[in-house]
Amino acid sequence: MTILLVPGYMADDTLWADLRAPLSPFGPLVHADLRHDASLEAMAARVLRDAPPSFILVGFSMGGYVTREIVRQAPSRVEALALIASSTRPDTDAVRQGKRAVARSAPSVSFAGLSRTAIATSLHPENAGDDALIERVRQMGVRLGAEAFRNQSMVERPGDLHLLEQIRCPTLIVAAQYDRLRSLEESQELHAGIAGSTFAIIEDSGHMIPIEAPQALADVLVPWLESVSALRAGRTATLRRA
Repeated sequence: MTILLVPGYMADDTLWADLRAPLSPFGPLVHADLRHDASLEAMAARVLRDAPPSFILVGFSMGGYVTREIVRQAPSRVEALALIASSTRPDTDAVRQGKRAVARSAPSVSFAGLSRTAIATSLHPENAGDDALIERVRQMGVRLGAEAFRNQSMVERPGDLHLLEQIRCPTLIVAAQYDRLRSLEESQELHAGIAGSTFAIIEDSGHMIPIEAPQALADVLVPWLESVSALRAGRTATLRRA
């Protein structure tokens, strides 16, 4: 099984660094590139062009929106789906206004990563003063750069609650107890909308679950991947007997 990891807003592949060891036994890890496009549709199409024929999708935050668009564009290629700290709700008016402000900024404006305040808000309250953690998140944005910042800030996130019933693959939804960006209710809406989905809560984490609580996240992902692997093996055995 190939695991296709899809990061969130202004996050790069180092988002998953602490999960490489527990996930790699299940197959190669492939990282989606969300730097170059300014819509969910274009992001999903680019990921699909570079992806293997079939894969397990793991999407974090904004990456959850992208993964669901991937499922809509190529459902037969997605073996299973994990949505971490994501939502099915559309952008608020305040978010849209912020995006318009970014669109008006000059391309030459230097970009030094997300602000300390923005990053701290994404963390568990007890981690809001953790300089090392804040710097790790900021450096992801620095590496992605200003063009990615403008592109990702322009991405419209329409609500897709009415489309969730189209997702038929095994699905895991993971929420954080202290997520100040995406509420438990938003994750529960995903769970209710995707038939047969599994729901898990990471107790001691803010929004940045892969960085704040990687072991707790692995403790949820690994058993789920084992179940997906067993289901896949069962289907293969059935086809061989047929």
